[in-house]
Parts: sequence; C-alpha cells; structure tokens
Amino acid sequence: MLGGRRDGPLMREKGHTGRGSRIAIAIVIGVLLGCLFAVFYPHGLFVSDSTIQNRHSDLQLSLSSCESSDKIDALKLDILSLSNSNSELQKQVRDLTGKLRLAEQVKDHAEKQVLVLGKPHKAGPMGTVKALRTNPTVSPDESVNPRLAKILEKVSVQNEIIVALANSNVKSMLEVWFNSIKKVGITNYLVVALDDVIVDFCKSNDVPFYKRDPEDGVDSIAKTGGNHAVSGTKFRILREFLQLGYGVLLSDVDIVYLQNPFDYLHRDSDVESMTDGHNNMTAYGYNDVFDEPSMGWARYAHTMRIWVYNSGFFYIRPTVASIELLDRVAGRLSREPKSWDQAVFNEELFYPSHPGYEGLHAAKRTLDFYLFMNSKVLFKTVRKDPNLRKLKPVVVHVNYHPDKLPRMKAVVEFYVNGKQDALDPFPEGSAW
Repeated sequence: MLGGRRDGPLMREKGHTGRGSRIAIAIVIGVLLGCLFAVFYPHGLFVSDSTIQNRHSDLQLSLSSCESSDKIDALKLDILSLSNSNSELQKQVRDLTGKLRLAEQVKDHAEKQVLVLGKPHKAGPMGTVKALRTNPTVSPDESVNPRLAKILEKVSVQNEIIVALANSNVKSMLEVWFNSIKKVGITNYLVVALDDVIVDFCKSNDVPFYKRDPEDGVDSIAKTGGNHAVSGTKFRILREFLQLGYGVLLSDVDIVYLQNPFDYLHRDSDVESMTDGHNNMTAYGYNDVFDEPSMGWARYAHTMRIWVYNSGFFYIRPTVASIELLDRVAGRLSREPKSWDQAVFNEELFYPSHPGYEGLHAAKRTLDFYLFMNSKVLFKTVRKDPNLRKLKPVVVHVNYHPDKLPRMKAVVEFYVNGKQDALDPFPEGSAW
C-alpha cells in the first residue's frame, strides 16, 4: 500500500552506521579517560594518601631489606678505607713536619758554620753576633762495623736512633721500656743485647736488636754486671754508632716513653741531656753564695752551680767533640774502676781547661726538665700540683728511686691509662 512507511535498504544502512559511530566515540572517550586517570591517579581514584605512602614504604622496605646488608658492608669498608687514609695522611704530615724542622735546623747550623769557618769577617753591631755552637758532623765510616751499619740503615729514621743496652738483669724493665716506645709509635730504636737471654727476648717480642761481636774487655761486665757497671760500658759501644754517622739518643731501660723525643730536640749542640735537677735553679744553673765569716768584709764568695746531667738519657751528635767525650769517659772508667760513670761524664763535659788539664770543647744543652722528667720531679712536685698533673712529659726516667719497676708501671697507668691515683701509693723518696 502507498500510504504505509517502509524502511528501505538505505535507511537501515544509515541506522547501523549511526549506532556504530556512537559506540566508537564512547570507546575512545573511555580510553582517554582511562589514560587521564592513569596519569593523575596512578594508585586509584579512591585510594587515600596514607595508603599510597604505606605502599611506598612497603616497597622501599622490601628493597632496603634486600640491599641494606650489602650497603652497610660497603659503608663499613668505605669508613675503614677513609680511616686508614686519614691515619696515613696524618703520619705523612708528621713525617714531613719532622723533616722540615730538621731541614731548617740543618740550614741554620750550616749558615752559622759558613759564617764562622769561612773567611774572616768583621763583627756586627752589638747584640747581633752569634758564635758557632754546632760542630760539623764526621764523615760516616762504614768500615768500622759493616754489620751494624746495615742494621742502622734499616732501623734508623733520618740517621737518628734510640739505643739501650740490656742484659738479663733488667729484662722486666726492658719490657715496659719497649712497650711504651711501641705505644707511642716510635720505630727507630735498637736494643744492644748483652747476652743471649736478651737476644731471644727481643726476637720473641719483635724488637730490633744488635748483638755485638765478642770482646773480652766488655763482655765480662756486660753479661753479669749490675746497672751502673753496664752503664759504664755504653761509652765504648756508642763510639761505633757515631763513627757510622748516626745521632744517638742513649737511653737507660728504666724510662717510660710518652711522646716521640725526636720531636723535641734542638740539635744545636754536641750533647743534649736530661738533668737531675728538679727546678729552674738546679736544672739550669744558679749563683750560689758561699759564706766564710773568717774572711770578714770578703766573707761572701759567689759560685756557679748546676745539677749534673743524667748519663742515662742524652742525645749525642756524631761530631769530633762528641767522640772525644766518649773516649775520655771510657778511658777514665777503664783506669778508675771504682769511679761512677755519671760523675766522670759530667766532669769531662763541664770542667774548663786549667794547668795540667785541657777541657773538652763540646757544646751542651739542658733538656726541659718538665718534658724530659726525672722521677724526683714527678713524685715530689708534679703529682701534687693540679696544673702540672695535666702536662704530658715526653719521657719519665725513674732514676731517683730503686723500686724502678713498680714506679714505671704506675707511670704507665697514670699517663697512658688515665688512672688518676696510680702515683699516690709511692713515697717521695725511698728507704735505704
């Protein structure tokens, strides 16, 4: 019939096309919205911030739990490496500082030698003239003792070394002695072993030593002698060290080292020695007035006094004057067997030339008695003074007291281990 509606093929095709377009548009919009949400809300639209943070934390914890052990180990290695590098740098700084100080001293001494030993020159203005106090060193002669020369070349630092003589009678004190040296970090030291017991003891404790070739004139005293007898032999033994060109810090074994003594030497004299003095007057000299009433108007006579140098701790440079001192002392001790080496050492060092006697032309310096401290200074003065107790000496020499070993151990406890009452039990002096 003509009046009714009919959908032809074209209309049906258009209807299908419209529905398909709307579906495609919806899909595209859905995809776009999904992308937008994925960008702006990666953890979901309805997830709270705390949940997101917790997820982050869980993820980080899971990662860190896997990696923390490795990272900690790596950090420990880095810290250890940095610590070692820092220690090495500090050591290099100390070594370079020491070399610089020594170079400056050598330069100063050389300039003075040129001024004095060079061609004659006019004196300068008042107060500017300085005499030569530093004698030139001898030329090393390795032929004197090739074996010792090889040892010293290996052990010494800048041609300087600490030397101690020891036999089995002082074994216990020797142990405290070298342990204190090791604690400070000093490497240039050597024990002259006077018997096989000390040789074995040094070997077992990794201590550098030198065993002399047999010598009848020395060995009988060295192997069996007491402290003073052994002390007297050192002047003969030291001569070879000086002939080889080495500066020697001679040390008894009743000494505790707390700092490196080479950092505190001046090297401007033939001999730098510890003093037996206990204050400025006795250590460095003073004007002592002698009273003789029978002389009336002239009853007062002025004298100069100084307490003796300690022959158990002194630095001696390799000069002709130093070697002459050793020869003089060793010669007198051999001719005067009852004499005390410390008395002879000081007499030869201080006595001036006079009729029938030619004095020794050697320069000398007294070391600071608070830095190079004897046991009288420590037990009589320092331990009782709150301010002086804070000072750290370079060495402490237990030379005034016969109970040496326990006092040495107390010094270690006080200065190294910080035990403030370690020195208290000991009296100032000692019973006869």
